[in-house]
Amino acid sequence: MATKNSSSVTEFILAGLTDQPGLRIPLFFLFLGFYMVTMMGNLGLIMLIGLNSHLHTPMYFFLFNLSLIDFCYSTTITPKMLMSFISKKNIILHSGCMTQLFFFCFFVVSESFILSAMAYDRYVAIFNPLVYMVTMSPQVCFLLLLGVYGMGFAGAMAHTGSIMSLTFCAGNLVNHFMCDILPLLELSCNSTYVNELVVFIVVAIDIGMPIVTIFISYALILSSILHIRSTDGRSKAFSTCSSHMIVVCLFFGSGAFMYLKPPSILPLDQGKVSSLFYTIVVPMLNPLIYSLRNKDVKIALRKTWDKKIFS
Repeated sequence: MATKNSSSVTEFILAGLTDQPGLRIPLFFLFLGFYMVTMMGNLGLIMLIGLNSHLHTPMYFFLFNLSLIDFCYSTTITPKMLMSFISKKNIILHSGCMTQLFFFCFFVVSESFILSAMAYDRYVAIFNPLVYMVTMSPQVCFLLLLGVYGMGFAGAMAHTGSIMSLTFCAGNLVNHFMCDILPLLELSCNSTYVNELVVFIVVAIDIGMPIVTIFISYALILSSILHIRSTDGRSKAFSTCSSHMIVVCLFFGSGAFMYLKPPSILPLDQGKVSSLFYTIVVPMLNPLIYSLRNKDVKIALRKTWDKKIFS
């Protein structure tokens, strides 16, 4: 919340994705379509996992939470972004901006750690399948999930606290479609060196730790797969991991491209395009990738559909 001590700006104007009037309505319907697909895909996967008891395994426990994060994540960003296409001035209060920033950081950091938890789960499943259910017990899964949301909360507090310490004197036009860290740093009328350092360190931890975990897990997985003698077993192991690797590359690639470079190297207009990938595109693609490339999900979908028709 804005106070006289911290800022004289009580509201911000979000510039949106484009300033070309002719593109606004087509982009509104395009991203509305993306949002609807994201909502239906993630809610559908959440319901499917919840309704089918054979999907109540550690792998789908984490997939359930990934879909939940993506659903909340997209809802934090997209509705306000859609407003920028149809309103002359997309105004957001200082407190609203800080709230959006907090939840954006919370869900994006949580997603990076849930992806690393999923990589560890796949490693245990392939490396030592006989003790998989013992190693990935409900208690272990719960502790991993607690760590995921704990890191999300810590990252969100660090980023939001850093931005709230800034003073915004006059300019209130945020050159973005959401309240993101780098565009807000540009508006500050005091030095942002310490804040930029905080951003770099926290993002390096929140991207670095999961990437190292994922890299080690998949190096060990690859080693295990190469020792599988049967072609069917090898093929099944590869197909189990390929969906996860596609999601990991999309999410971490666009996130690292945006935050692990100095603002001078990556102009904010290019940063907006990069942001689209991990805020809009990835939450939409995740349920599609896991559904279309997953045999268990297809079977569960068919069973649920058949039950609905017969009832």
